[in-house]
Amino acid sequence: QVQLVESGGGLVQAGGSLRLSCAASGIIFGGNSMGWYRQVPGKQREMVASITHVGSTNYADCAKGRFTISRDGAKNTVYLQMNSLKPEDTAVYYCNLNDGFSFSRRDTWGQGTQVTVSS
Repeated sequence: QVQLVESGGGLVQAGGSLRLSCAASGIIFGGNSMGWYRQVPGKQREMVASITHVGSTNYADCAKGRFTISRDGAKNTVYLQMNSLKPEDTAVYYCNLNDGFSFSRRDTWGQGTQVTVSS
């Protein structure tokens, strides 16, 4: 079983920066991707950024140009560098690992970390 432990959330002023980290422990199977999602009360969880095991990245429009996702394969850790933060970035940020094989995929979620951006 894989566990994801997130850190790095907090309170920051608009225009500031935060760096989120997510460390995975356990056995990770096959081709995989790790990513960050966020959710605000009353809304669906949305993808922010993801990165595959070979380093291919994907960003939501809200993250392009401001956020950078990176990954340390040796540590099974994914990072989200968030710059030029806006109040609308306020949300609970969740780390996700999608792994497995073509016939069976698995999604694992972290516990979430709060990011609050004040205006």
